[in-house]
Amino acid sequence: EFVPMYYPVMEGDVLKEIVDLRNENVPSELEEWREKIVERAAEAKDELLEKYLEEGTLTLEEIKEGLQEEVKKGKLNIVIPGSVWEGKGIKELLEFIIENFPSPKERKILTVEGEEIECGEEGPFLAQVFKSTFEPHLGDMSLVRIFRGKLNSASEILNSSKDNTEKIGQIQKLIGKNRKEVSEASAGEIIGLLKLKNTSTSDTLTHPDSPVVLEPIKFPPPLYSIAVRPKERKDEEKISFALGKICQEDPTLHIEVNHEFGQTILSGMGELQLTLNLSKLSRYGVNVITEEPKVPYRETIKSTAKAQGKYKRQTGGRGQYGDCWIEISPLERGKGFEFVNKIFGGAIPARFIPAVEKGIREAMKKGLLAGYPVVDVKVTLYDGSFHPVDSSDIAFQIAGSLAFKNAYPQAQPTLLEPIMKVVIKAPEEYLGDITGDLNAKRGKILSIDAEGKKRVIQALVPLAEMHRYATELKSMTQGRGTFTMEFSHYEEVPSHIQAKIIQEYEKTKENEGKS
Repeated sequence: EFVPMYYPVMEGDVLKEIVDLRNENVPSELEEWREKIVERAAEAKDELLEKYLEEGTLTLEEIKEGLQEEVKKGKLNIVIPGSVWEGKGIKELLEFIIENFPSPKERKILTVEGEEIECGEEGPFLAQVFKSTFEPHLGDMSLVRIFRGKLNSASEILNSSKDNTEKIGQIQKLIGKNRKEVSEASAGEIIGLLKLKNTSTSDTLTHPDSPVVLEPIKFPPPLYSIAVRPKERKDEEKISFALGKICQEDPTLHIEVNHEFGQTILSGMGELQLTLNLSKLSRYGVNVITEEPKVPYRETIKSTAKAQGKYKRQTGGRGQYGDCWIEISPLERGKGFEFVNKIFGGAIPARFIPAVEKGIREAMKKGLLAGYPVVDVKVTLYDGSFHPVDSSDIAFQIAGSLAFKNAYPQAQPTLLEPIMKVVIKAPEEYLGDITGDLNAKRGKILSIDAEGKKRVIQALVPLAEMHRYATELKSMTQGRGTFTMEFSHYEEVPSHIQAKIIQEYEKTKENEGKS
């Protein structure tokens, strides 16, 4: 339930002031609004409700008491209007948090073993790192929230998450953008610790004699990814270090190397977040180029085909000879690769069979349609021949590769694309825009369910259509929609899209041949 506690007074598009509806002397036109918040406060406790029914009003302190009780229970959401540009509402928001949110001393924190620990100034030191950052004039800083006890500079603490000790140097008090060195900090404070050697976000810091490990901080999965590479090859080592640093500062960022395409992928919560973080790379002297991550398409076949692979080479002296016949047939989606040996009567000696399979596997790493790995194929080796002197592992490996490449074009090769399961939550008024957009993205809507005033849409959507979805959904829903996605399965790419992908591949091959 949402209840406004302040009323905005506007002049055109400018917020001139905000009126506290808890006060008795509100303008007459706001009496109705004040009545709503007094009634809501009265409902919190029987004694408040009884007084309100008898006297028709509550004091300011009683209103605050009632609202605080409802906020603590999670039954009430207070609305406070504000504007950063006019500097209005910020002070009121901070005061409301101080007055109404539960004190950390009233809650208990959980260890990874499920043990509850009380917060407070008494007891051995206990804290958790919630962010790692870099300060231009101070260096690496760990932002720490102290749950219990006190911390003094020059003391030694235990990182119980990593089981290593850390020597405390400077303790920095954070006051907006300003930093002030202090000699001591206690429970309830958020501080900065400088140059901890082996400590990262989510780690637990404790007194050496009282080691416990708190539940790690849970961060949302990334929703937006870009590929990054340095403008100059000489900066490749620099960029790895720099990306590692910004990921250390922001734990919602993830970095991985896609070895299939040779791309370094940076992932996060949205386009703006990645843009802002990439701008930090300049401090490490790195300039980068960004591009869309390549989609990991796959190739497969839709019918059965047979072919021979024969490799014969004579150059004087011992030659090379390998000869095999194979049949390739499609497997169920997701089955990968199956190799069956049906050689009888010694047509190919047993010692050369693994070489044939190895050659086939090598050929499948790069399909002939668009250069993507071939999957979901059964290969049966059923005949062949050998030479008692010239046959070798390498000859049969080449023969196996040739056999697959000869059979593949006859077996109706096709492209597969990754399909993602997408779950979207948004207010009901945006449902039409979201479902229309999903249909335009070749999505298949699985279900639409109600969750309070929101709708939850589950759909299957090709990964190729989801690159900028975090930005698109934010725009569609005015920032009120959220989504998650995970890999579901591979599915055949529509023929008209396949044609474009194959055409781009052929064009790339042609350009590479010219260079």
